[in-house]
Amino acid sequence: MLIPELETQRLLLRGFREEDLDAYAEMCGDPDVMRYIGEGKPLSRPESWRNMAMMLGHWQLRGYGMWAVEERSSGEMIGRIGCWKPEGWIGFEIGWTLRRTYWGRGFATEAARAAMNYAFGKLQRSHVISLIRPENYASRRVAEKLGEKLEGTTEMFGDEVVIYGMSREDWLTITNC
Repeated sequence: MLIPELETQRLLLRGFREEDLDAYAEMCGDPDVMRYIGEGKPLSRPESWRNMAMMLGHWQLRGYGMWAVEERSSGEMIGRIGCWKPEGWIGFEIGWTLRRTYWGRGFATEAARAAMNYAFGKLQRSHVISLIRPENYASRRVAEKLGEKLEGTTEMFGDEVVIYGMSREDWLTITNC
């Protein structure tokens, strides 16, 4: 499957490449990055490779997925952001994870906004969610900047997560489409 590319002012959202592994393994091996992702544990390099392959497989099976996020000015792969709904997931999610050196620059919001446009526009989704650990205040702020509202809580991987969400109608109102 050909993974579509999305461009924003500063970023390129694209499919993962073999040469992304060093940066991806650095991100997935960082305990500060991974403390709120999945089981909250860093991944080894081989585990990071399998995780990156899973991201590509999601595209093949579902027709959408997580993009590798590249900073256009440097060509650096800085994280993953996109659409996520593996088997058994509670809803169609927009998720984001960035390498720690790229935190605090607005990249997550910028790329997640592009992923929201894709989900509501190209994929015609009626509702999206973001699942966030309650203590992950930075990600909660990203969800709120996107216009998502707190909708409740659930349990994932044995931990409580908050559910932020938004309807397509609300997105179209916010973006004036």
